[in-house]
Amino acid sequence: MRIRLCLATLSLIGGAAGVATVSAPTASAATCSDIDVVAARGTFEPGTLGAIVGDPVYSALQKKLTGKNLSSYKVNYPADLSFTSAAQGNADLVNHVNSQAVACPNQRFVLVGYSQGANVVDNSIGISSDGAVVGSPIVATIPAALEPRVAAVLLFGNPIRALGKSVTGTYQSRTIDFCAKGDPICENGGTDVLAHLGYTSDADAAAAFAATKV
Repeated sequence: MRIRLCLATLSLIGGAAGVATVSAPTASAATCSDIDVVAARGTFEPGTLGAIVGDPVYSALQKKLTGKNLSSYKVNYPADLSFTSAAQGNADLVNHVNSQAVACPNQRFVLVGYSQGANVVDNSIGISSDGAVVGSPIVATIPAALEPRVAAVLLFGNPIRALGKSVTGTYQSRTIDFCAKGDPICENGGTDVLAHLGYTSDADAAAAFAATKV
């Protein structure tokens, strides 16, 4: 019930006017920047890259990664409650990274995922979100040859954490995974629905972490 309420609250936010107050980039593809920020928004989340996480994180990254040219890509997927939503995002994220890697041989990537978008990123780096809230089986993974070009993985309200899982292996040292106390999406037994909507405050910390990895 708490999880359904949390997702319903996000749906209401998605329909509200004037939610995205942070200046956001225009999502772009095939731009040979130094760093491509690939962001998967949460369920029903409004905004260019995501009003709660993607947009403020991108803004914070621009301030932290001085001297670096950044571009952005909004993962193209429904971000709804359909059974295949996260799987579609997983496929699109991997396809984007693959195509960018060919077009821009020197480009590196920062992956950003919030809520269902964290499931999308998890799957794309080989950590299955199957069984998690709005999760799915893995349908594609970033090839091993491209793993070194993923500079950082920034996750927020990650549903697999409620299953006792986390990012392990190759990407572990490059990953920061925020779960607010009481957030029912990422904390098993969490009861604070509003905690899931408060990750904007972690944007600077996430960007600071990414800056140490680029």
